[in-house]
Amino acid sequence: MGDWDAWIGREQRSADRLGRAHAARWCATFDLPLPAAGQPMPQGIHFCLCTPEAATSRLGEDGHPQRDDSPASFLPPIPLPRRMWAASRIAFHAPIMVGAAVERVSRIVSIAPKQGRSGPMTFVEIEHETMADGRSAVRESQTLVYRAAAPSDAPLSPPPPGDGVFDPAAWDAHQTVQPDPRLLFRYSALTFNTHRIHYDEPYAREVERYRGLVVHGPLMASLLLQLAAREMGDNALATFAFRAASPAIAGEPLHLTMRQAEGGIELAAFAEDGRQIVEASATR
Repeated sequence: MGDWDAWIGREQRSADRLGRAHAARWCATFDLPLPAAGQPMPQGIHFCLCTPEAATSRLGEDGHPQRDDSPASFLPPIPLPRRMWAASRIAFHAPIMVGAAVERVSRIVSIAPKQGRSGPMTFVEIEHETMADGRSAVRESQTLVYRAAAPSDAPLSPPPPGDGVFDPAAWDAHQTVQPDPRLLFRYSALTFNTHRIHYDEPYAREVERYRGLVVHGPLMASLLLQLAAREMGDNALATFAFRAASPAIAGEPLHLTMRQAEGGIELAAFAEDGRQIVEASATR
């Protein structure tokens, strides 16, 4: 038996409603038009539904809900303090409509300790099944990674921008955005995400040793989904997968790209100097 085998199969159930006000705030965050009641929302809205509801008194130092060995703790108390959303594989079964009643069942599939170049890590795989008005809308396999604390003298991550320049010539579609602290704040509010790396710059720099505020992984995934919608139409994707390759820092240009590839669609996000930040793929 492994240290965390008791958590394998543990489930968490939550409910929400995609009301007009919630939909309006999501659309305002991304400067998108608001669909009418009963009409489909763009893909990516599921990231902002059935969000965590831990009381403020139950938040840890990093802002995430505290974890312990009680039956009420969905995630195990892995003794590694730094948490990152590393990747997701998503299947879109049906659009989520404005006004829909939403339910989500989350289940822990696996917990795998590993040894990385920077020290011990533990990967937690979670399956999320999101239902809208009683029918399956989104199935997602999410990977979280827990890492050891950063030494106080560790170099800030990522390194300062280099001399390179991103060249979009090899891509069919390209868009440049610049996520600033206002966008990060709004997205944290939409997802009820209190992880301090997204809004507390002294904490991000001094404790977790990032060069600035870190752009959320699902925020960048949502921007890539919107690029796909711009090129192919709303709710056109059947599957979408993304993996974090490097941190993105608020206030710095972010290059979103897409092109046709063998077997599907390739998407990515790059920093101004060409450093790859997100790898992604999709199918129609």
